[in-house]
Amino acid sequence: MEESVEKFDVNGPGIQDKLFGLPFSPENAKLIIIPVPWEATVSYRTGTALAPHSILKASRQIDFFMRDIPEAWKLGIAMLPIPDDIRIESDRLRLLLEQHHAALTEDHDTIIISNKINESCESLNIYVNKTTQRYIDQGKMVGLLGGDHSTPLGFLRSLSEKHDRFGILQFDAHADLRKSYEGLTYSHGSIMFNALKIPAISKLVQVGVRDLCDEEYQLIKRNESRIKTFFDDNIKADLGNGKSWESICKDIIRDLPEKVYISFDIDGLDPKLCPNTGTPVPGGLEFYQATFLIKAVVASGRRIIGFDLNEVGTDESSDWDANVGARILWQLCNWMGVSNKR
Repeated sequence: MEESVEKFDVNGPGIQDKLFGLPFSPENAKLIIIPVPWEATVSYRTGTALAPHSILKASRQIDFFMRDIPEAWKLGIAMLPIPDDIRIESDRLRLLLEQHHAALTEDHDTIIISNKINESCESLNIYVNKTTQRYIDQGKMVGLLGGDHSTPLGFLRSLSEKHDRFGILQFDAHADLRKSYEGLTYSHGSIMFNALKIPAISKLVQVGVRDLCDEEYQLIKRNESRIKTFFDDNIKADLGNGKSWESICKDIIRDLPEKVYISFDIDGLDPKLCPNTGTPVPGGLEFYQATFLIKAVVASGRRIIGFDLNEVGTDESSDWDANVGARILWQLCNWMGVSNKR
């Protein structure tokens, strides 16, 4: 394997069936991507369970050169095999969820179905926890590729076993602070509510939020010391009044502790960049604004201890969403490497 790395043509097309076409395996990579093809709680459009496959394919089109990070490709990034059993279980639960939706509409008892889905979601959390912990214990950096936004809870739990205190920087159109949604404890709309149950998470900083319910808004207002939300309309107003994006980013970063986990829901971007995401919302960040903020976090001296990328949609007629998702993933990987001095 070392020989293949030494002979790798950085200007060539990359290697088939490897993330970004890079010549690394989980054994010799410094950063491991855990694919989680799961969308058991998606409440609108499906397709995000296919994202690990579509992003893997699109990632081989990325050129390796980064002006800010010389020889970025040498970081060593590898993705674990995409687990078919998780995808099969997700599909099974999607059928149950359709029954669940029908029962809700007809005002029938839904407790049995919701309990089955919640139990399977907790099993997924345990799998993600154990998998991330295994590679963290090996001294590897870890990122997660979903799937819907419920997928990183086990990852956050594993980080709390290693770090006494850290914050979350959440890119998202939604607050994801519902206690539950449609009777589902582990809904993709509840990921941050569930994350805040973890004592080690000292701060949640949300960027781009523009779609939320009253329950979530009241929770934000009651927890101003722990939750800071930069609403999309406020960001747009500041920009319209002449405030620079750099200055806004400094405000965002000021609320983050030294250790940062980045949770990147692709719908935090303008939907022209992710038209097939599950719950698109008008507004959002431009690609350069998102990457500028990630770089600014690292430039501030903060350390990225983990990240997830979720809700990347799929479309049989276009790989645009996967193309954008692969480039966000590339940025997250390499800036995490810089922040950890790898």
